[in-house]
Amino acid sequence: MDLSGRVAIVTGSGRGIGRAIALKLAEDGAAVVVNDISSPEPVEGVAAEIRAMKRQSLAVLADVSSAPEVTKLVETTISKYGRLDILVNNAGIVRDQLLVRMSEADWDRVIEVDLKSVFLCTAAVLKSMMKQRWGRIISITSVVGIAGNPGQANYAAAKAGVIGFTRTVAKEVASRGVTVNAIAPGFIDTEMTQRLDEKRRQEIVGRIPAGCLGTPRDVAETVAFLTSDEASYITGQVLSVDGGLLGAGW
Repeated sequence: MDLSGRVAIVTGSGRGIGRAIALKLAEDGAAVVVNDISSPEPVEGVAAEIRAMKRQSLAVLADVSSAPEVTKLVETTISKYGRLDILVNNAGIVRDQLLVRMSEADWDRVIEVDLKSVFLCTAAVLKSMMKQRWGRIISITSVVGIAGNPGQANYAAAKAGVIGFTRTVAKEVASRGVTVNAIAPGFIDTEMTQRLDEKRRQEIVGRIPAGCLGTPRDVAETVAFLTSDEASYITGQVLSVDGGLLGAGW
């Protein structure tokens, strides 16, 4: 995929899936704004990796559940590069608990980070993309938002909301050259799954028809395709990257 001349923001890209997406888009030629909420070291590290590829990159700390900080993120990007072509809504958290024990604070924070941020970031970039009549918005949802999962009512609700949001906005902006899609990863080999004990990991792998966990690169490659000109007629879709997990009836 050739993304030369394109400018991308990837939220939550200091590590894991977000980092892999940022690196893949840069590999394909895009200038990439690396964003996270945590300390500057992770985002600066990813930005340095991108610059080592001879690509342009900028690290911006921002809480994407905050409207003023999203405005700062988008304005900083356009001020630096003069345009914005690609938004990847990847930022997300989990605060797992059975519903009977879930606090209102844990419900609210997951909805804010995993769903409200998608609204804020998408709304912030749309005018620019519609004006230039080209844009790609990809949001990272989850198979949990499709199938549900015990202990994750807040996360499942947020990720299901991302799917409904994606399909709606896709219909609103399709005539302006902007595509809006979502990717639903299954179990991906990240820090989160690496913290599971070996017995639990093997139980999960046993439910996946492909027989293994996915990698952040698997998700990143799918994002890269959806950002390309070759995917210009694909919008309002949710692509599962799950090794056949949903198809197996999970």
